[in-house]
Amino acid sequence: MENCLRAHSPGCSAKARLGAVAFIQRFGSSLNEHVHFHCIIIEGLFDSTTNTDGTVVFHPASVLDDVAFRQVQAIVRRRILRLFVKRGLIDKADGDEMAAQKYDGGFSLDATIRIEADDRSGLERLLRYCARPPFALQNLHQLDEGHLVYHNPKPRPGAPSDLVMTPLAMIGKIAALVPPPRWHLHRYYGVLAPNSHLQAAVTAQAPGAMIATSPQVSNAEEPHRRSLSHYLWSQLLARIYEVFPLICPICHAEMQIIAFVTDASTIQKILGHIGSPTQPPTISPARGPPLWETEIASVQVCSVPQWDMVAQAEPEFQYDQRISW
Repeated sequence: MENCLRAHSPGCSAKARLGAVAFIQRFGSSLNEHVHFHCIIIEGLFDSTTNTDGTVVFHPASVLDDVAFRQVQAIVRRRILRLFVKRGLIDKADGDEMAAQKYDGGFSLDATIRIEADDRSGLERLLRYCARPPFALQNLHQLDEGHLVYHNPKPRPGAPSDLVMTPLAMIGKIAALVPPPRWHLHRYYGVLAPNSHLQAAVTAQAPGAMIATSPQVSNAEEPHRRSLSHYLWSQLLARIYEVFPLICPICHAEMQIIAFVTDASTIQKILGHIGSPTQPPTISPARGPPLWETEIASVQVCSVPQWDMVAQAEPEFQYDQRISW
């Protein structure tokens, strides 16, 4: 894909790199095994050699038509089949047969979705779709004591829209979709890769995160510019729970952090004033499970257990969570 973008990006050098994020999905809409890729690719290349001051220059691609995408699809199919034959996943005869089949031998490439640069909400919806889990809980219902119903929002032609299965069969379907250990399902390529020396310069050109629920606070002083790779904790909570944590529940204005209290005596006074406990709860030492409460243990050991069924020895000292600063 990078070679295709380089051929359609005028003015870029041979060292220009793309920026892409690949989402590896192992499932289909009916909880079936269906390995496919969703790739979010920036339509252009980033080049640092064409600018004298060392900054990164973006060269947008042009004239990306169906012919260019079919060429990319043919190259990907040829390389994947060659890799499968090399690793022994398929025979060479089967690989040659699949390469000679019509309709691209089971390979398909869809590049009809295009998001404009200023459409941040559209980009977020696309990323949420690519990073979605195998199934949605709102589509799973219990039919009776021994059966579950999963509603398929996008059934295949001729397939039922509701899948009826036992809980054990449901667990089996989900277990088959679990990826192998240490196999990342979200991968970054080109200038967006973690080890790319252009990542910081490229991500600095992106607009900052916008939180709709956060009120605008006017400040005459120039705000401190924070690195875009480090978000505030409140913004992270707002993106996950869709609730801005610094909004006062009484007056609905934005709360400001005025101080961090670290003095132990001051903290105890504040907690005592608001009616909260001033001492942390104590933690008892670990002990074994209460075997005397199970009938199985008494049968396996003997008919009459030999341990004390009522009292336990008191610990010699108490454990607590207090930290000596």
